[in-house]
Amino acid sequence: MKTRFFYLFLFIFTTRLSFAQTTQFTWWNPASSTFPVIEGQAWRNDVKNRYDRLPARAEKLVRDQVWNLSTQGAGLMIRFRSNSGEIRVRYQVGGKHALPHMPSTGVSGVDLYAITNDGDWRWSAGKYAFGDTITYNFKNIDPVDGGHKLGREYRLFLPLYNNVKWLEIGVAEGTRFEPLPVRPDKPVVIYGTSIAQGACASRPGMAWTSILSRKLDDPLINLGFSGNGRLEKEVVDMVSEIDAKIYVLDCLPNLVSSINFTMEEVKKRILDAVNGIRTKRPGTPILLAEHDGYTDEAINPVSRKSYQDVNVVIREAFAQLKSEGVKDIYLLPKEDFQQDIETMVDGVHPTDLGMMRYAEAYEKHIRNILHEPVGTVSTTKPITQLRELYNYDWEHRHKEILNLNKTEQPKLLVIGNSITHFWGGMPKGPRATGEESWNKTFGVSGSRNLGYGWDRIENVLWRVYHGELDGFNAKQIFVNIGTNNLHLNTDEEIVAGWQLLIEAIKFRQPNAVVTMVGIYPRREKEERVAKLNAKLKQLAKMGNVGYADPGLVLAGKGGKIDESLFSDGLHPNAKGYQVLGKAYEPFIK
Repeated sequence: MKTRFFYLFLFIFTTRLSFAQTTQFTWWNPASSTFPVIEGQAWRNDVKNRYDRLPARAEKLVRDQVWNLSTQGAGLMIRFRSNSGEIRVRYQVGGKHALPHMPSTGVSGVDLYAITNDGDWRWSAGKYAFGDTITYNFKNIDPVDGGHKLGREYRLFLPLYNNVKWLEIGVAEGTRFEPLPVRPDKPVVIYGTSIAQGACASRPGMAWTSILSRKLDDPLINLGFSGNGRLEKEVVDMVSEIDAKIYVLDCLPNLVSSINFTMEEVKKRILDAVNGIRTKRPGTPILLAEHDGYTDEAINPVSRKSYQDVNVVIREAFAQLKSEGVKDIYLLPKEDFQQDIETMVDGVHPTDLGMMRYAEAYEKHIRNILHEPVGTVSTTKPITQLRELYNYDWEHRHKEILNLNKTEQPKLLVIGNSITHFWGGMPKGPRATGEESWNKTFGVSGSRNLGYGWDRIENVLWRVYHGELDGFNAKQIFVNIGTNNLHLNTDEEIVAGWQLLIEAIKFRQPNAVVTMVGIYPRREKEERVAKLNAKLKQLAKMGNVGYADPGLVLAGKGGKIDESLFSDGLHPNAKGYQVLGKAYEPFIK
């Protein structure tokens, strides 16, 4: 009997092993890409090695320690889409796998995050093996996400404290794999110390800079140099070469008395750094950070005094800069980092908990500075979406609009969802049901269609925060959004999203005539839409913007929709768009 069970076990084991070994993988090397795919590099065309953070010329300009640290992959990230149920990564690094106070998974590991097609973040656990070639295997991934089978977006964060020699990403043969180009948005630029580089995160995605990049959903350049964030002119000059969304200078932990800098020298370096950046980048915000302290400060008076002294200096420098008329500079105080005896590994470098508190402090300040507030309900949390990839590419449309805005600045914008998207105008969508009525209503030139199929309020908020209203002066803006929130959100949540959206639009386009457009009537929701629109009309009045309800013409007797004007009870047909367009005409200036 035992012999039979043994052979049965052996048969099952070898069968499973044979099945597992039949899976073939297709491998992709980022170095072979014909377009930039490694995000987090400010000088991607000028690097000596593929995964460096500073340009090749920096080797002769900065100290050896800074140069060597710049070859480590902190902050580098690769985006791609896939519907594979298994993703593998293999690569080699140049240094030791671990540090005495930081594990291999943080020093030399990679970290895989995903974004659902509704814009929510996910994390994938990988089985890893550290050898001459490091391997990560991410298995049992649900390949279906939402209403299509084309996969989702992934973001692979690279090692924090090691240089990558080569790297490949593999997916199951026959599945979809699409590398994504580096995003065109201006990056958040961080110049700092080992804390910024990522010590002592358990894995790359838990460095506070990585957490912040996910929270803001912005590209981020990590110029953290362990032990060597000293506000040196050579580095500051290179930092100022980057066209940033905001600069963060977080170098005080490397400017304390342990390297024999006097407080006068520390103050001079702070002043010189800010003035150096401001000279080259006059309008870009600069955020200075106080020293976050040491978590043994209550028992160690030497530690306590060292950070207190340097924080006095940065406050003095900040006050002096403000008194001299330097604009758009800000200060993040120590207390906001909320570090305590449970948040650091060695009294200096944060644990994952400490990293999270770091990121939360920065997100709060940066959102305030950039006027990108978020709320507590889904309609007030800006996110992307990829719900209709089978029909159009949401990210591609966003890039196309940004490029169009640069080459042909629009005067009239129509912001909305698929009802706007598939009406007509530029940029063209996958179809145009009412092209003729669009042209008659909004004009052939000077107008821009900012409608995206399946968009919700929170998706429009993301687009506004990521440049679609920047760099030009519109004359008039129409906003019709919210119908895709009806099945998910209460009326109060939809009103809250509208309120944040109104504020965001007015800040970015203060001279435009903004008209908020009531949600169009739709089959079986006419009564709710009518009641909700009454609340939205009142909100628009309170927000000092215009309100219009052209969708009323799409309803028949008793308030029900006129089915002859719709293709599916939601989207107008050509005749419906023609009627809707005429209803818009009185509101167009």
